[in-house]
Amino acid sequence: MTAPPPPPQSVLLTDLYQLTMLQTYVEQGMEELAVFEFFVRKLPPSRSFLLSAGLEQALEYLETLRFSDWELDWLTAGGRFSTSFVDYLARLRFTGDVHAMPEGTVFFPNEPALRVIAPLPQAQLMETRLINLLHFQTVIASKAARLVLLAQGKPLIDFGLRRAHGAEAGTLAARASYLAGFAGTATVLAGAQFGVPVYGTMAHSFVQAHTDESDAFEHFAQSHPDNVVLLLDTYDTEAAAEKVVALAPRLKQRGITIQGVRLDSGDLADHARKVRRILDSGGLTHVRIVASGSIDEAALRRLVEAKAPIDTFAVGTHLTTSSDAPYMDCAYKLQEYAGRPCRKRSEGKATWPGRKQVYRRHGSDGRMAGDVITLESDLQEGTALLQPVMRAGKRLTSPRPLADVRAANADELSRMPEPLRTLREGASYPIRVSQALQDLAGSVDRGG
Repeated sequence: MTAPPPPPQSVLLTDLYQLTMLQTYVEQGMEELAVFEFFVRKLPPSRSFLLSAGLEQALEYLETLRFSDWELDWLTAGGRFSTSFVDYLARLRFTGDVHAMPEGTVFFPNEPALRVIAPLPQAQLMETRLINLLHFQTVIASKAARLVLLAQGKPLIDFGLRRAHGAEAGTLAARASYLAGFAGTATVLAGAQFGVPVYGTMAHSFVQAHTDESDAFEHFAQSHPDNVVLLLDTYDTEAAAEKVVALAPRLKQRGITIQGVRLDSGDLADHARKVRRILDSGGLTHVRIVASGSIDEAALRRLVEAKAPIDTFAVGTHLTTSSDAPYMDCAYKLQEYAGRPCRKRSEGKATWPGRKQVYRRHGSDGRMAGDVITLESDLQEGTALLQPVMRAGKRLTSPRPLADVRAANADELSRMPEPLRTLREGASYPIRVSQALQDLAGSVDRGG
């Protein structure tokens, strides 16, 4: 089945100052090549690494960028922009090159995750939407990766759509979390649009709509014989587990097997142990226990370390809002224009000039051993992380299947140093700025 087209992306989904700058650039003939790079200035307090995500949507945006007739008419009617500039926008297409870290790459502060090389008006216009796409999915993928590492192989499911900050955020969070290692999502559109496996059972309202809890369980099983996962905590969790044990033989006679039960409130570890005993005593050792309900890294760590008999975790609010670190201090900055390296020197926001590359060394055990940030022309030991992905406005390869990105990310996470993998507090990773890059910055500062 062909996936549905993505929702239309208006080019007006930008900041006004992008358009005001563009008109001036065009009027002044400032259309030589510009180099912009997307990077994160510093890690949030609770993060020791980031996971790149959102590149697919960024490339799609660049490749399909067009001003519609409606958008052009709206800009004309506003009277802010000249007729000649609106005519320029009508012809505008992205014709530049893009280099980027593949999605699912672990990266760190000041390392460019994406570079755009294009005529200045084009490269400038992209800023707001590219940050919007790359920032959000990277935030969610980084959060999801932490949960995946803590789960120690147990499946995780995204339950966060209802708490997401908008529909696009909900579907992209499902994509980003799957990329980072989640088993799937409850968001149906993410299944249709991105091929993310979809999971779901029943709500408390379904149970409440029945006068008898056992009837609710039986009716659901009859309607969904291949997906019988029953919610236990609407009333009394352990009493509901007993009802499941009593119901199982009747369902078995009809060829229906109860596959799992879900716990959504209270002391999840305590309830899981009691429910596990009830199920096992009733001969339902095969039934899996799914736990949800305000799970974050701290709660997940406690449950795993306590060896709670929980087989699958569903994570909602804390994942989709990245509650402990909902944003990154990221930027998309001009690093070169018309062959001249550019450097911002603002206090606390200084940038490294020029076209850059990140080289990563690995130790004899295959683990990440250190990164070097340097100029694109300065070859270093290790693997170059930025790769060409678009030339003259066209992608160089077809989009990678999301399942392949997910598999590559799993390998990437396995190569992190142990302090990062275990989310050890205060863990750091060695990053060096090359002498060549430092020399260029000094030369720019001196006006050289």
